[in-house]
Amino acid sequence: MTTPAYTRILLKLSGEALMGDDAFGINRAVVERIVGQVKEVADLGVQVGVVIGGGNIFRGVSLGAAGMDRATADYMGMLATVINALALQDAMNRAGLVARVQSALNIEPVCEPYIRGKAIRYLEEGKVVIFAAGTGNPFFTTDTAAALRGREVEAQIVLKATKVDGVYTADPLKDPSATRYERITFDEAFVRNLKVMDATALALCRDQRLPINVFSIFKDGALRRVVMGEPEGTLVHS
Repeated sequence: MTTPAYTRILLKLSGEALMGDDAFGINRAVVERIVGQVKEVADLGVQVGVVIGGGNIFRGVSLGAAGMDRATADYMGMLATVINALALQDAMNRAGLVARVQSALNIEPVCEPYIRGKAIRYLEEGKVVIFAAGTGNPFFTTDTAAALRGREVEAQIVLKATKVDGVYTADPLKDPSATRYERITFDEAFVRNLKVMDATALALCRDQRLPINVFSIFKDGALRRVVMGEPEGTLVHS
């Protein structure tokens, strides 16, 4: 295949992916490596939207469970995603990509507010759009934000970039006999309680017939292979 299988994608990056092997924070070398993969597909003419998490800086769910008010913790987590988005934007701009950050929380001195029409126009112009602050609401994860933004900007697929190269029958780090699914339906993922995304995000993608591909962002060329329609990771489909 010489042309991409998808012309507009929504890439979901976890905050943890940005810290590499560090205990927390943003690892510059890792960010540059991720940006290199994004540039590779953008140079093919693929329009790229990105939703970024904030777990490398702050994990609202875990602190909420430890006693902090959950809504407050989630808002703090949203602000952490803005920090990551700005770091990603800077790295993309330095790599020759034009990137824009749009935030679900209104912090205009720092970045633009999320406006659907403007985001689509940026994508059509070849700019990378980084969606920060999740959905702007507590109690919803950035997985759900990825499903929501993916549908809103009419992406053809949500690509969930992780440290693992797909969805397995069990945790491959704990169970050496675990096997990877190449393809699986949304209903099968629900029945087998597979950790593809959180249940809300998975249900939204299923209902909107928006496929998900789970792959490792740390495999060289993996993002390009997914975009070109080559077998990579696990495809979750209707």
